[in-house]
Amino acid sequence: MSATHPIIAVTGASGAGTTKVTRTFQQIFWRENVNGAFVEGDSFHLYSRHEMERQIDLAERNGLPVPSHFGPEGNDFAGIEALFREYGETGSGRYRHYIHNEVEAAELGGEIGTFTDWEDIKANTDILLYEGLHGAVKTETVDVTGYPDLIIGVVPTVNLEWIQKIHRDTRKRGHSLEAVTNNILRRMADYVHYITPQFSRTHINFQRVPVVDTSNPFIANDIPSQDESFVVIRFADPRGVDFPYLLTMIDQSFMSRPNTIVVPGGKMPLAMQLILTPMIWKMMERRQAVVRG
Repeated sequence: MSATHPIIAVTGASGAGTTKVTRTFQQIFWRENVNGAFVEGDSFHLYSRHEMERQIDLAERNGLPVPSHFGPEGNDFAGIEALFREYGETGSGRYRHYIHNEVEAAELGGEIGTFTDWEDIKANTDILLYEGLHGAVKTETVDVTGYPDLIIGVVPTVNLEWIQKIHRDTRKRGHSLEAVTNNILRRMADYVHYITPQFSRTHINFQRVPVVDTSNPFIANDIPSQDESFVVIRFADPRGVDFPYLLTMIDQSFMSRPNTIVVPGGKMPLAMQLILTPMIWKMMERRQAVVRG
């Protein structure tokens, strides 16, 4: 953690909704005049899309561990740790983009499934915001959790997560249902060992829980909407959280445990603004105090 160069990590599996949290932070940064640097976790994949397919085929044919975007065989965990360390110490570091779709290909000037060149984070940023799969990953050799000042977990119930992934990959990326199902199964061990444990290391978790039937995610015709869900918000340390204020400001919210508030799904953006804005204020006040001496 760093008073002068704070780091926020938003972590969650693909399709979990981390982008919504990142957009909320971007709105807060804009409103509060915070100069943020943004890093995508996908930029730390080890392989391009075509190379990843080749590595998976090679591993399956030779009976080796199959790499996935969830585990260490497919990602540079040490690179994430090194970036966080460097930014926390100096406010600098290097990043790149992974090109997901045609829009990004046109904007960034590359092919879908490839990376842009590495570039330096702009000088004099106030804060680093990471969004990706491994913002709280920990292995025998890497521990990312020692560097972020705030770690946010975004984790829908697993069936909802699968529904979101299936709909995205089949309707937006052109994959077959069989291919998406095989991908879910192939990376399940990495999900259990490297994704799930992170949510015990976060400071706050946002978990969307649908109130409609999601018992068979592989035949779901649509994704449950925000209004068909509740969001369970769990604080690792509830001290300093003004729960009475949140309950007053967020209609139909309630406490389920001493460190947990439940809000209607449609109120999640409001809840994030109310919870996260004061945290940004504190980080910036601490930073300014150190910079001024």
